[in-house]
Amino acid sequence: MKPHPIREIIEACDKAISERNFDALMNYYAEDAALVIKPGMVARGKSDIRKAFIAIADYFKNQLVVEQGNMQVIEGGGDALVIMETVLHYPDDQGNSVTTTRRATYVFKKDADGRWLCTIDNSYGTTLLD
Repeated sequence: MKPHPIREIIEACDKAISERNFDALMNYYAEDAALVIKPGMVARGKSDIRKAFIAIADYFKNQLVVEQGNMQVIEGGGDALVIMETVLHYPDDQGNSVTTTRRATYVFKKDADGRWLCTIDNSYGTTLLD
C-alpha cells in the first residue's frame, strides 16, 4: 500500500529540518500556519515559523535529527488530522546522544491546487494538557 501523501510531506519536512534547509521546509506550510515551539509559545505565520526553526536548530547545535514513527492520517472536509510519533535525536549538554519520542498532532489543509499544507504543527501533541 502506498503511503499517504502527507507522510511523504512530513518525511520531506523532517529531512529539511535535519539539513537546515528552511527554504524548502516553508514550502509545506500555509501562510497563516501555527507552530507550537514549546508549551505556551506559538509561532504564527511562515516568517515567524522559519525564525523559530532556525532558533531550534541553533539550540540543538545543528545536530537535531527528526524521524517519523507510527502515523495515522484522518481526512475530512479538505483537512487532515495527523497523529504520529515524532522521534528526535540530539546531543545533551554533555555531548551524549539522546533520543526522545513524542506523540505529535498536526493539521493539514488541501489548497486549491490540491497540495497539502501544514496549518498547525504541534510536536508536543496532547502533552500540552499536562
